[in-house]
Amino acid sequence: MYHTWMRYFTPRPVHHRLGLVCLGVGLQHGALPPVGPRTLDHHVAVVVSAGAGWLRTPDGRTRPVTAPALLWLSPGVPHHYGAGPDSGWDESFVDFTGPAVAAYTELGLIEPDRPLVPLTETTAARAAIARIARAAHRGNPLLEVETSAAVHELLVALHRARADLGGDGEPVLRALARDAFLPLSVTEHAARHGMTPAELRSAVRRGAGCSPKDYLLAIRLGRAKELLAATELPVSAVARRVGYDDPAYFSRLFTRRVGTAPVRFRERQGRSVPGGWSRRIPDPEHPPVIGTLPPA
Repeated sequence: MYHTWMRYFTPRPVHHRLGLVCLGVGLQHGALPPVGPRTLDHHVAVVVSAGAGWLRTPDGRTRPVTAPALLWLSPGVPHHYGAGPDSGWDESFVDFTGPAVAAYTELGLIEPDRPLVPLTETTAARAAIARIARAAHRGNPLLEVETSAAVHELLVALHRARADLGGDGEPVLRALARDAFLPLSVTEHAARHGMTPAELRSAVRRGAGCSPKDYLLAIRLGRAKELLAATELPVSAVARRVGYDDPAYFSRLFTRRVGTAPVRFRERQGRSVPGGWSRRIPDPEHPPVIGTLPPA
């Protein structure tokens, strides 16, 4: 016995320019019949939140699937899977495609070479899929836009839930973010964490989809922008605050990556913030009362 609900969509060309488009969504549970063998022309994320089953990969191996888990179904790759005949499983799926798939794959959020990914939990992923399901009512004029936004959110949620990264993300990324403004080389950062440079590169690539150098640079430039926009510190002082002893090198790097010089970036912001911006992350559930804010 099983239960199933699904909807399929046909986005217009303009919707594809959103980057990702949702082609379908489904919620199923129970002793579902096997799927395939088949080959699709788009991606599908199948989230198994309870129960167990199996997945047969293109090399002919049959791998056990135990919830929580993600099945990546990639275009052009044959797949065959199903819930256990006795246990069944609780499954949610989203079909999607779009030009942003290539970028998400390069960043490691889509993994065509890993058809089976263990997860730590599925709450956030199921919430994103539920948003797609709620948007799927007939006559919704924003159907394609709402479902596109939810697919982006789903990919982030699935990446955060990967069991090989841990529930809170890769610890080395948090450590690097903490030390990002120290004037250290990648080799020195690796040594601080008892790793070789190759091990550090592998860990950062797996967790953030980029090299340690690019990961640190993004953090440094983000903070530099905050200091340029919110303070009157000289560019040389901003450079030192974010880990660069050579202001000229910092300016060249900033200009190359941001597309404008630090001084020009400051001019475009149009104002300074007395006392600087708050470093405290706001709570959207409890926003500050306007009357209690300091004067701008």
